[in-house]
Amino acid sequence: MDFTIDRALPVPIRRQLKGLIEYAVACGDLAPGEALPSVRDLALALGVAPMTVSQVYADLKGLGLIETRAGSGTFVAENSADHARSQQDFSALHDRIDALIDEGLSLGLRTSDLASLIHARLASRARHGRRKSVAIVGLFQRTTARYARLIAEQIGRGATVEPATIDAIQRDAAVRARIASADLVVTFVNRQREVASLLPGARVTSIRFVPAEETRHALGAVEPGARLLLVARVPEFLPIMKAGVARFAAHAGPLHSTAGNPREIADLAAESDAVVYASGTEDSLIDIPPTLPMIEYTHIPDPADIQRRIAPLLKKGS
Repeated sequence: MDFTIDRALPVPIRRQLKGLIEYAVACGDLAPGEALPSVRDLALALGVAPMTVSQVYADLKGLGLIETRAGSGTFVAENSADHARSQQDFSALHDRIDALIDEGLSLGLRTSDLASLIHARLASRARHGRRKSVAIVGLFQRTTARYARLIAEQIGRGATVEPATIDAIQRDAAVRARIASADLVVTFVNRQREVASLLPGARVTSIRFVPAEETRHALGAVEPGARLLLVARVPEFLPIMKAGVARFAAHAGPLHSTAGNPREIADLAAESDAVVYASGTEDSLIDIPPTLPMIEYTHIPDPADIQRRIAPLLKKGS
C-alpha cells in the first residue's frame, strides 16, 4: 500500500496516519498478515518524526489491528480466529442459556446483564423461532440498515439480520440487551474491541468493507479534470477516502477535503465541480446547491468475508 500524508488536509499528521492505516485494515486495503514498514522506514518516507510513527503503531496495537513479531517486524493482525475462539464460551451460553444460568454467572456476567440477556433471548425466540440471529453494529443508522440487508441477502433465510448503531447500544439498555442476545454480532475490524466491551456475553466478530460498485462506477464517470470536494464526518476517514477517489477517478482534477461544518463545506463546494461525501455525512450538506453533482462514497460488507467469516460461525454455533 502507498502510505501518503497530505499536509493540506485539515487533519493532524498523527491522526491522519492512524486513520489511513486503521481504515485501510477495515476496508481490506491492508490484508491480515500483511507486513507494514518499520517505524524508521515509514518515518523517513513520510518525512515525519519516528516518534510519530511509533505512537501511531502503539495506538493501532492497542486496538488489536496490528502486531509486532519478534525479529520479523510489524504486521496487520491475524486475530480473527483467536478472537472467535475466545468467544466460544459465550456462544455456548447463548445456545443453552435457559438451563445454564450458573455458567453465565461463572463467566463473570452481572446478574442484571444475565437477566437482560435471557429476557432478550426469549423475545428473539418468540419472534423468530429457532432461526439464528445476526446483528450488524455500525456508526450510522441508514448505512447500517443497508449493510444488514446485504448480509441477509447473502446468508439466506436461515438467519435474521438486525442493524444497530454504537450510539443506540450506548444509550438504550433494551437495544443493548437485544443485540447482545444475537447468535453473532458483526462490526468493523477497527470497532470490534469497542463493540465487544459494550456487549458483555456477546459473540462479536468483524468483517471488512469494500467500496460499493455504484460508487466505483460513479467516480469512473466523473468528467476529466473535474474539481472534486471530499466530505467526511469522521476526519480520520478522509485519507483512505482520498486514496480511493484517486484510484477510481484518477482522471479527475484537484481534490479538496474537509470535515468541517455545513457553511465551510458550502464555501468549498462553490469552487468545486462535484462533491463526494462519505455515508452518514448527509446532514452536513444542507447548504450545497442541489444542482451540484453529488456522489455518495459508500462501502458494502465484503461478500468474501461474509462467506468466510459469518456463515461458518453460524454453523459452528448450531
